[in-house]
Amino acid sequence: MKIKVSNILLSLIMTLTIISLAVVLTLACKPLYYLDIHALHIPETTGCTISEIKANYNAIIDYCLSFGNAPLEFPTFPMSEGGRIHFEEVKNIFNLFKYMVIGGTLASTAGILWMRRKHCYGYLKLTAILTVALPAIIGAAVALNWDRTFVTFHEIAFNNDYWLFDPATDPVINILPDLYFLHCAVMILALMILGSILCAWAYRAEKRKNNKWSGVLCIDHSNKPIRNEIPKKYN
Repeated sequence: MKIKVSNILLSLIMTLTIISLAVVLTLACKPLYYLDIHALHIPETTGCTISEIKANYNAIIDYCLSFGNAPLEFPTFPMSEGGRIHFEEVKNIFNLFKYMVIGGTLASTAGILWMRRKHCYGYLKLTAILTVALPAIIGAAVALNWDRTFVTFHEIAFNNDYWLFDPATDPVINILPDLYFLHCAVMILALMILGSILCAWAYRAEKRKNNKWSGVLCIDHSNKPIRNEIPKKYN
């Protein structure tokens, strides 16, 4: 039972780490937005130049990726007090994900090393299952009704309505179409699935390696052949 609890605990830590890493990597992936500038015709719909759009978008991303307390300032856009509060809340959420990546990576590394000493790899299988099950559930919700999913997420993540921007006072919303956030969601889900695949591959690799060596004859100090039995603890 102790090993099963250890597997579950480590798999939960690794799953949260993979999710957090997927979120942070997507946030930092500016080329995704640069592609959407053209794909979603943002200059045509906003009347802004590409350089102006990139400058204001980069200001948001750099602000959210930073651990510092410098206030957000747009190069060319005004910002309301409600908009400022919303971006501060968004930054706090991303800070949580960044801390989870750091803490989760350290905890996962320690857990993996400890489990390797016990030749126990069931946590990899559990992590693979969890990190593919969550994208399946979220992906189904997105596919069924993206608009409802988008609104529900904001209602859960924020306890106010500052995320409902008025383009007259917060024109930055014009360069952030809903489809861009949909593309971000797809990228996050894809990265989570990639993490699941890597965990499944690592589990199978360790299983094959242990199966290979569990029956190999070796020589002890008395020069007598003995069978090398490596404990196989996959669950």
